[in-house]
Amino acid sequence: MRDRRMALLVALGVAATALVGCGSGDDGGDDAGSSSAPADGAGQDPKDMTMVNVVKIKGILWFDRMAEGDASFAARTGVQTRQEGADDTSPEKQVQIIADLIPQNPTAITVVPNSPEALHAVLGQARGQGIKVVSHEATGIQNVDIDIEAFDNAAFGERIMQNLAQCMGERGEYVQFVGEPTAKTHMQWVDAARDLQVAEFPDMARVGDPIESADDEQIAYDKAKQLLAQNPDIKGFQGSAANDVPGIARAVREAGRQNQICVMGTSVPSSAAEQLADGSIDKIFFWDPALAGEAQLQIALMLAQGRPIEAGTDLGIPGYESLTKMNGYDNVYVGDASLEADAKTVSQYNF
Repeated sequence: MRDRRMALLVALGVAATALVGCGSGDDGGDDAGSSSAPADGAGQDPKDMTMVNVVKIKGILWFDRMAEGDASFAARTGVQTRQEGADDTSPEKQVQIIADLIPQNPTAITVVPNSPEALHAVLGQARGQGIKVVSHEATGIQNVDIDIEAFDNAAFGERIMQNLAQCMGERGEYVQFVGEPTAKTHMQWVDAARDLQVAEFPDMARVGDPIESADDEQIAYDKAKQLLAQNPDIKGFQGSAANDVPGIARAVREAGRQNQICVMGTSVPSSAAEQLADGSIDKIFFWDPALAGEAQLQIALMLAQGRPIEAGTDLGIPGYESLTKMNGYDNVYVGDASLEADAKTVSQYNF
């Protein structure tokens, strides 16, 4: 069913992209010069601008925190800002949200995609209407003005694996979870982690392919519980979606194996604090969603004002004070905003 669904989205994407004439090359740098070109509304007062941040899913801690960044941006700049998202991670629902926004003609749409490929066409339509488009967690996505990453995604995945391997004594079986196989950054993290494991930790072995959780803690828990029953020799888990690690940890704790199994990955400090304390989570790796959301919106504002985004650009946001241009892409920029916490340090973070 997923394959048929994605095939339909891709087919529609090809047709719509042809209509709006916003296609791009494989490097995701379509019309990349637009990142520094004067905008039609360059003289527009920010108070007359509207921006919408479309997130993967609403109602989870990660994007609740990002909404705080949206509100901070609005208070600081005067831009009318809101967040929208569906009740699950369905690519189709995210496409429809953006399609419904286009007739409203916002100044900008910022987006954290569930499936970058599924959004190609609808984002092309938005840009065809003069709407600025900025993405996050979507390296290589087509039909955006700028994609902003909190850090180098391959390095992030490698960092998780280095810590997981150390925790596991560089030996044993481990499992990787992702929210969706279409989630670009999740796959970059687990692929980079797996590549490093194969190259440097030959006595470790991944069990199967990455497990899909739909960024749902209950699903992550159910699947981890099943895996533990089927594979009693598992020594480690890597989670990618914000709800993976807490769900996995619950299954590990119920099995009474928090001292034998290493659990690491991306999560929110407030969500993981209790399980870090009891040892069912060993370490989390993350960035502040509020700052990432604000960075997206700040880039959109600069583009709308005709200001350039280039190597060294300072967004005035912690972790994004000197952007780096990612090699191989015309419109992908990287901050230095990665964080990590264990039981001793998690109390430093208030989200």
